[in-house]
Amino acid sequence: MIRQKYFITIGFIIALLIAAIFISAKLNLISVSGISEKDPNIALAQFQNQKDKNNDEITNSRRNIITETVKNVSPSIVGINVIEIREYKDPFFSFFDDPFFQRFFGNRGTYSQEVKGLGSGYIISSDGYIVTNDHVAGNATKITVTLTDGRSFDAKVIGSDNASDICLLKIDGNDLPYVSLGNSDEIIIGEWVIALGNPFGLFDLNDKPTVTVGVISATGMNLDAINNRYYLNMIQTDASINGGNSGGPLVNSEGQVIGMNTLIFTAGGNNGNIGLGFAIPINKVRRIVEELKEEGSIDRNFEIGMRIQTIDEGIAKYYHLQSAKGVIVTKIYPNTPAERGGIEVGDIIVEVEGFKINNENSIFSVFHEFRTGQTVTIKIIRDEKELTKQMKLVKG
Repeated sequence: MIRQKYFITIGFIIALLIAAIFISAKLNLISVSGISEKDPNIALAQFQNQKDKNNDEITNSRRNIITETVKNVSPSIVGINVIEIREYKDPFFSFFDDPFFQRFFGNRGTYSQEVKGLGSGYIISSDGYIVTNDHVAGNATKITVTLTDGRSFDAKVIGSDNASDICLLKIDGNDLPYVSLGNSDEIIIGEWVIALGNPFGLFDLNDKPTVTVGVISATGMNLDAINNRYYLNMIQTDASINGGNSGGPLVNSEGQVIGMNTLIFTAGGNNGNIGLGFAIPINKVRRIVEELKEEGSIDRNFEIGMRIQTIDEGIAKYYHLQSAKGVIVTKIYPNTPAERGGIEVGDIIVEVEGFKINNENSIFSVFHEFRTGQTVTIKIIRDEKELTKQMKLVKG
């Protein structure tokens, strides 16, 4: 009897435990599903919060180092509009250069014409110094600078250098946004870069610069001179650069200006970008700007004292040269830097201060990099031997 009661008691306890577990599970299910059944507003709020969180994550993923750089640098970019007076010569002047014809057609020699132009620039100091290309504003009679906040200023030329194609402007302003200048000697081929500026005057539509992105394609590019402007050690990029971008900055992903957009190469009569854009290294821009700020011009009033000729295949063969690159000295003038530096007729100049010399154009470009009083190292070939000479550039 006692044994029977014992089993009944144990069974009852087990039944209670099973019932308790079942009731607990049921209550949990009700508590979970009951929110939507009893309080739909709470469920909607939780759904909206999750949606907002997902949207924030998507938005944050769209923001990257490029977009942040553009946001930080853009306020320092300016659009530049210029008016320039240019002198023109009538191509038919010779037909009318006679008093008889001038009685009827007037003097049709040279005449002046007002020409409007545009370009880009960037502010380099809070008090309003602006850098752009000489071919943008160097010869302007009136310059108007527009900022990204819509304000416009009349600008004056502090100094401009035709040879390097660099111009320094100034506007009257305080606490202006300005760019950070980087180090163009530390450029990495293949790194991301951003070109900002005013292509085709689009800045005027909304007071904002146009942005294009690409990479550094090459460095140390020595280009041919254009209109007595010399482009050495240029930075090549495939970031799209078009008419009006001249003078704008080329910026690295850290937001530092590493070059000034200046030239594009085109093909087949096409004036648009084909992926060959060139920028002046910012280290050169910085050096020229400092001189322009102090002196207003660049002192290249030195003489060299020699005549040269481009090497051709015949000269290369006669002098047993490995290539036809370089120039040959054809005349030395007495009491000049060339004579005092030990240069002689027949010397083959292959390098000047580290710059490779290919022809006459390249050596002319190289000497525009130097200043009066500077001593330069010249590498020559004489009697099939390589020699090094020193030449001090003195005033002519």
